[in-house]
Amino acid sequence: MRTSYKETSTMAETHSLQDLQQPAVSSKVFVQRDYGSGTISKFQTKFPSELESRIDKQQFEETIQTLNNLYAEAEKLGGKSYLEGCLACLTAYTVFLCMETHYEKVLKKISRYIKDQNEKIYAPRGLLLTDPIERGLRVVEITIFEDRNIGSGR
Repeated sequence: MRTSYKETSTMAETHSLQDLQQPAVSSKVFVQRDYGSGTISKFQTKFPSELESRIDKQQFEETIQTLNNLYAEAEKLGGKSYLEGCLACLTAYTVFLCMETHYEKVLKKISRYIKDQNEKIYAPRGLLLTDPIERGLRVVEITIFEDRNIGSGR
């Protein structure tokens, strides 16, 4: 009995230490899809008022515009896309077991861009961008963390 009590109290202490290391989420902001141009993956560039004290409007708009450009590049139809489609049909789609599509390559590029933006711009300001692919390409989610020990970053 004594050993199990000791193990339980150690686990509880470890859990509380982990909680102290992670900043608490204050709120979340969602940048909605812009369906004004049809069903292409494009997000609204309207600056959310919740971010005014955290990041410059220009920096936010630049991030969203770059994401919109990258999604447009991913969905662009060209000779390479047609060749991938023909090759897929000829090989009963087994070609995709050994090669990435243009779309998949651009999605990886977008993930790297978001990671880079988080490290250099958003995280130092207490913000976190979530990859839109994780939200079904419906929204760009921006998590706002509490102000504990966070500088303005401007």
